[in-house]
Amino acid sequence: MKMKTIIALLAGVFVSAVVVAQDNNEDIAKRIMPVGKVHVAGAQAAAAADAGPRSGSDVYNASCVACHGAGVLGAPKKGDAAGWGPRLEAGFDTVWQNALNGKGAMPPRGTCGNCSDDDIKAAIEFMIEGL
Repeated sequence: MKMKTIIALLAGVFVSAVVVAQDNNEDIAKRIMPVGKVHVAGAQAAAAADAGPRSGSDVYNASCVACHGAGVLGAPKKGDAAGWGPRLEAGFDTVWQNALNGKGAMPPRGTCGNCSDDDIKAAIEFMIEGL
């Protein structure tokens, strides 16, 4: 009698475990599903290039103003002839290449990792217009 009870209990536990395992498969799938996506810089830059050129104003307001608006770490402010003058003496192309490749405290492309070369050029032109 005791053996029948033990076998019945074990069978019940086994069946319950199988049912619980099947019920939990959906829960497990939900718990292990991806929570985000990997950002690939080249893909974003390509998407930005496909979107077409942005205006200098758009690039400046989105990416440059944080440093160039306040002169952070010596960044020349928009429209500041005293700040831009010495840099422009080396020529616009030099300023542009410095922006593309980074110089001093400024990282390559500033904070606009998805800007095209032309976007960077437009932002510089926007910052120095009227000088």
